[in-house]
Amino acid sequence: MSEDKNISNQLFKGVLLLLVGAAMLGGSGIFVKISESSPSLIAFYRSLFALPFLYLWMKFEERGNLKKINLTNRNRFFLFLGGLCFALDMAIWNWSLSFTSVANATLMANTAPVFVVIFGILLFGYKIKLSFIFTLILALAGVSLVMLPGKQDMVFGDILGIIAAFFYAAYILSIKDITNVLKPAKTLFFVTVITSLCLLPASIIEANDLRISSSEFYILLSYAIFSQTIAQGMITSGISKISAHLSSLILLMQPVAAAFYGWLLLGELLTSFQLLGGLIVLIAIYMASKKN
Repeated sequence: MSEDKNISNQLFKGVLLLLVGAAMLGGSGIFVKISESSPSLIAFYRSLFALPFLYLWMKFEERGNLKKINLTNRNRFFLFLGGLCFALDMAIWNWSLSFTSVANATLMANTAPVFVVIFGILLFGYKIKLSFIFTLILALAGVSLVMLPGKQDMVFGDILGIIAAFFYAAYILSIKDITNVLKPAKTLFFVTVITSLCLLPASIIEANDLRISSSEFYILLSYAIFSQTIAQGMITSGISKISAHLSSLILLMQPVAAAFYGWLLLGELLTSFQLLGGLIVLIAIYMASKKN
């Protein structure tokens, strides 16, 4: 009985962390839109500026725990893969914002659950219930309503968003595998270190100069704290507590939140269809959580 209660508590905590983290991460596009830096440089500083805060979180999480963990080659592989895929996801997604709306870019990037399910079944042997597939389709239908009024002529930006989703799915599965061994803070810290290193050469090639203005510094520092440290920290903790495919479905709150932020801060259209779509996504998340 106590074991069932513990599982239920873990599920509740995981879902709550992912919902809040996804709602916060949905505002990432705002920082990218107001930044004057190139897409890869924005992603690089998001990772780099977050490292001191992630390091402090890691040390706080490890306090009093002297147990040494020996990483296997598999663990190291997924750490590197997670960092590389997150770098590609952020850089490509940031570029997509140059060619499409915040809502569309976030929507396309969050088709990741489809890739998570496919990769999970083919590569990891995950057993996924048919009811979850139907719930995922319902959630994606809701997300489609959210982006319905968006500009549909921005095909290139939407394609970039889908490519970003491919790498985001690989990132989610990597994080899930690593958090079976490492605590969330240590996982996110090391993955972010690798992400920063991967983004550095791309940023130098793309921007020619890593220097930024003082006003840009504060924008990117805020972006790093808000999106990478707090939001991504919550998401990593949430993923460590529940399955990868349920995590990816809950993260569909991001385009819903992005549409809201776009309406509130950028004056982008928000209609009754989008509100209905957001409600459908919430219902789908509730259904998936109850059946998990």
